[in-house]
Amino acid sequence: MKTKSKALLLSLCAVLLVVASVMGTMAYLTDSAEVKNTFTVGSNVAITLDEAKVDENGVPVPSTDDKPVARVDRNEYKLMPGHTYTKDPTVRVTGEDCYVFVKVSNGISTIEATGNTTIVAQMAANGWKAVDGQPGLYIYAKGEDTKTVAKANDELLVFGTFTVKDDAKIGDLEAVKTANITITAYAVQKDGFENSTSAQIWNAAFGA
Repeated sequence: MKTKSKALLLSLCAVLLVVASVMGTMAYLTDSAEVKNTFTVGSNVAITLDEAKVDENGVPVPSTDDKPVARVDRNEYKLMPGHTYTKDPTVRVTGEDCYVFVKVSNGISTIEATGNTTIVAQMAANGWKAVDGQPGLYIYAKGEDTKTVAKANDELLVFGTFTVKDDAKIGDLEAVKTANITITAYAVQKDGFENSTSAQIWNAAFGA
């Protein structure tokens, strides 16, 4: 009981950090958007979120002089029918064992190509499971797991690309030109939540 109380207290204290981080780091893109956040919940739980730097056609920017191109917290895209764009938001665990959540708001879902290229389909293939009662919220859970402990130095790919459907009309593209793809990442310490469901962890740490 004492361990659970401590875990809950640390999680609730971190809510203020989450709110402050979101307000200070939200980045809007021309055709889509991403939020880069570093959240801490508990004494040494820490994560980062970034993506590959790409040009407006979604092609990764090549390295120069054998120096890797730094990953970024935003990209701008020029939307075209039938085109696939690189967008690979990745959560990196830099602290102690934790459970990782991502919240995804896909403002271009109306022009996405269907099938296994959709953002939702890619997330499922990458080990992200929807959290009951929380639209757009997912927990990292590999295989048959309902939740998987993420460890220091783990790199968790959310999804890798998005594809515009072949028959998207100019009006369809115009309708989403100010829309955003927003990804927010959260981490909650493992200690005290081993026997909890993903929904229980989320509600305890960040509220219903």
